[in-house]
Formats: sequence, structure tokens, C-alpha cells
Amino acid sequence: MGPIVVEVRRNGLVEARHRVHAVAVKGGAVVAEAGEAGLTCFMRSSSKPIQALPLARARDDLDTRALAIASSSHRATDDQIAAVRALLAKAPATERDLEVGLQEGRPPEKIFHNCSGKHAGMLALCRANGWPLEGYRLPDHPVQQACRDAHAEAAGVDAAELPTATDGCGVVTFALPLERMAYAFARFEQLPHATRVADAMRAHPDLVGGPDGVDFELMRTALGWFAKGGAEGLLCAAGPDALGIALKTEDGSSRPLGPALAAFLAPLGVALPGLETAPIVSSRGDHVGQVTTATS
Repeated sequence: MGPIVVEVRRNGLVEARHRVHAVAVKGGAVVAEAGEAGLTCFMRSSSKPIQALPLARARDDLDTRALAIASSSHRATDDQIAAVRALLAKAPATERDLEVGLQEGRPPEKIFHNCSGKHAGMLALCRANGWPLEGYRLPDHPVQQACRDAHAEAAGVDAAELPTATDGCGVVTFALPLERMAYAFARFEQLPHATRVADAMRAHPDLVGGPDGVDFELMRTALGWFAKGGAEGLLCAAGPDALGIALKTEDGSSRPLGPALAAFLAPLGVALPGLETAPIVSSRGDHVGQVTTATS
């Protein structure tokens, strides 16, 4: 089967087409595939549950809100920022210790960066192990090495062979084939302490993301699922029966992920009617088009 094709239509005419690659893994085997299961890309923010795993293992004093915000790409809502501040206080660390930059379109304070929860979690990990706070974002720091090892453990690969780069927030990001990402999410809760992270995300999807996110909608709609989106059109998730999935938009757009996810999961018995079609709305609030899977 080729990639899932998602069309952008306005008044019945197709304005754009996106190609989405997808794979599902269960019991260590690929059970569904659209496009290239071997397509390799960086996990970006889809890594956050795995990056939170060393934290969950090191800190049994953190509640579900702390682990959820550590796994988040937050929208800087009052509740989300309060959760970041609470995690920093628990670490303990300060906003000055956050090694993120300022983010365009948000207040000029580091805590409003959408990755500040992850960074607060990394500071809390430093405190638990007596590691220096300074430079925690750098590849040679024990925090990033712990995250590398967690990715290798989850995906069943050699840590030394993981391709790396720098993510938008300054920490290390890791590349894997989509099939390995789906595998890592499928077996995530089998790893020691990982259920704490997944349970926290399921309990607080409103801390992990926002209503504009496909990961938020999947966790809100489908019982037992946890999910995390990433930059450049990536989505990774796992269901209650240890079914792991990974989707990647070829052109890096997140716009087609909802319809593509609904189309991919429907044959696997997961109905997501709220994601099948995404409306296009004008600045006046009028419905002027839609994003939906191609009919032929």
C-alpha cells in the first residue's frame, strides 16, 4: 500500500495534497503499513515520553502532573505554566536554569517556551543524580546520554548507532525508522517505570498539548491511548493492547495528520470520527474548505 494521500479542498477543488507514511507494530511485528515503514527521520518532540523515562526512574516523588508536563509540548496556558513552575520547584531549580531560548509569539520569558516542561524535568533529573545543571542540554552531559540510552532500550537498537542532531529547543534529538518508533511505543509500557509516564499523559492530555493537536484528540477520544506529536509532521502513539504506531507527513506539515490517523486506524478497529475531516476556517470564522483523505 502506498502512502495515505490527504487533500486540501476548497469549494470542491483540490488545492494541495500531502503524502503520509504510517506503520503499526504489535508483538514485535508490523501489522499495518502505508508507504515506507523504513522511512528514517528525527523524532523531535515525539521523543518526550522516552526522554521522561530516566526522570520517572530517578524520582518516585513526582506526581502525574509533573510527568505529564515533562512529556509536553505545551501551549503556555495558565495551568500548563503552573505545572512547569511546580516541577521546577520540586527539582529544585529556577527559571534561570532553563537552557531554552525565547519563542516567537510567546511572552519573552523562557518558561513560556513549549519545551520548558521537558527542560524542567531534565533539571529535576540532574538534582536526583547530583549532576551539574549547567550544560544539561549538551550531548556529552549525563542527561542526554540517559535519554540516548532510553531511546536505544525502547527501540531495541545500539545506542552508539543512533543518528543525532540538535532539536529546536537545544537538546539532542534522535533519528529512527518509523517502524522502530512504532516498536518503541508499542513496548514502551513494558519498560521499567514507563507506565508512570504513559498513565500521566493519559490522565492529563491538557498538560501534554492542546485541542489543536492530534495527540491531544487521540488521547481524549480513544480509551487507553497515549500519544505525542513532533515537529515536521510526526506522530507516535500506542494503544491499550500494545499496538504502536508512527505517522510521518512527507512534506513536514502537521495539517494532514488527523485525517491520515483516522484513515489508518479505522481498519485496526479504532474509530476517530472527530479527526476524519479537518475544517478550513476563514478569518471571519466561516467554514470554507476541508482537509480529508483522497477518495481515489
